[in-house]
Amino acid sequence: MKKQFAVIGLGRFGSSITKALSREGFEVLAIDVNEEKVNQFASIATHAVVADATEENTLKSLGIRNFDHVVVAIGDNIQSSILTTLMLVEQGVNHITVKAQNDYHEKVLLKIGAHKVVHPERDMGIRIAHNIVSKNVLDYLELSDEYSIVELVAGMKVDGRSLIDLDLRAIYECNVMAIKRGEEVNVSPAPKDILYDGDIIIVIGADEDITRMEEELFPDS
Repeated sequence: MKKQFAVIGLGRFGSSITKALSREGFEVLAIDVNEEKVNQFASIATHAVVADATEENTLKSLGIRNFDHVVVAIGDNIQSSILTTLMLVEQGVNHITVKAQNDYHEKVLLKIGAHKVVHPERDMGIRIAHNIVSKNVLDYLELSDEYSIVELVAGMKVDGRSLIDLDLRAIYECNVMAIKRGEEVNVSPAPKDILYDGDIIIVIGADEDITRMEEELFPDS
């Protein structure tokens, strides 16, 4: 049986989540207080209902505790976000992901029992900033305040050199997780594997080490 999801709040973030989950074939209950927004998802989500998620009886009537995962994607109303999350925790929802507006909001959400808190605008801003700063950075995923996963485009400086020759782990304390060459993906590449101009490498490491490696081996061409 496929997992059942509920998405509360159909703003930009909630709408994107609902569409993505629906495309993957999951059962999705879309909830919002705005009838117009709900009507837009009547043919996209499995079910779309107009409801106030801050009301305990409303959530009970929707059988919210039976869903595998509930995403609280309420926009700018921090009070509603916190109250909804609290209602979900009290009703024993197994997994609750909540969109936060700021760090203070995140602290409160985690205190009351949210399982995961996301900052979509902040995280996307960080990724875009890295793409703007260096055209060799294709994508960027922040794992923590200090560690990240980065996609880098190999240039002439590493062309024809093997991983053991570059010795990225010893010199930069970075690990190459995969190499993409055209349609081929080499996961967990061997030390003897060679990089060529235009290859995409996926690297994990500390931010300062990745930056140092990028500046020395992957400068903008």
